[in-house]
Amino acid sequence: MGYPYVAIAAALWGLLGPVTRVALGEGVGAVEVAFWRGLLAAGIFAVHAVAIRQVRIDRRDLPSVVAFGVVGVAGLLACYSRAVEEGGAALASILLYTAPVWVALLSALFMGERLTRRTLVALGVATLGVAGIAFSSGGGAVRLSPAALGWGLASAFAYALYYLFGKRYFDRYPTATLFVYALPIGALAMLPLVDFRPKNGTAWGAIAFVAVVPTYLAYVFYSAGLRRVQATRAATVATVEPVVATFAAYLMWNERLSPAGYAFAAVVLIGVLMMVSGDTKRPVHDEPPHG
Repeated sequence: MGYPYVAIAAALWGLLGPVTRVALGEGVGAVEVAFWRGLLAAGIFAVHAVAIRQVRIDRRDLPSVVAFGVVGVAGLLACYSRAVEEGGAALASILLYTAPVWVALLSALFMGERLTRRTLVALGVATLGVAGIAFSSGGGAVRLSPAALGWGLASAFAYALYYLFGKRYFDRYPTATLFVYALPIGALAMLPLVDFRPKNGTAWGAIAFVAVVPTYLAYVFYSAGLRRVQATRAATVATVEPVVATFAAYLMWNERLSPAGYAFAAVVLIGVLMMVSGDTKRPVHDEPPHG
């Protein structure tokens, strides 16, 4: 039963970008959407942590959690929302899946992990795909621009920090416990950048949706899958997300890449699949939720 759980989580993540565009279309700024997403999801994770009676963390770990909240959580939420705002939901989701490239590079630089030949080839393939997308002309509501590519790659970099943080802390604490602290810290870090605007019911509905469905519920399903499936295989199944995001963005917003853009998007996913399928020794553990 593990694979259906992971596939459901990936499908829920795929709805994040298209629904975020609903709030953006109602005049809410990208950073404000990210702020409310983090704050509301923190409340849900707090209820979760209280329910499992795992709320406290060691005082010595607080500085690392604060740093993770500021750089990882705030960076991912804000950059991904800006990527959706600048380039559309489909492009943002595709670029987010370059995160394993950043993980491999950061792990080699800071954790002493060796870059194997397979990893280097996968890095080259994924980089080629991103470069190809950058030079492909979009269609529909997709807006290829330096800003869209920059924010998309920045969101992938921020998500890669989840892995590095998780290598040390997600085996020591339940994820819900850590996010009780990290999410509100991330929201507080974004606060100076938020331009609060009046919001109607549609905007609040979209914000609530992204906090509950592609943030909290996606984590619940993904963690349930990880208890039954090897982490690397779960990561492979999770590549369903950009497919769902692209399809949902087309239905909701008529977002289309050019034929070359779709081809290079497939190249990105091939590079990512090469990378994660080559890691067969990674243990099963509770991982952080996706973007």
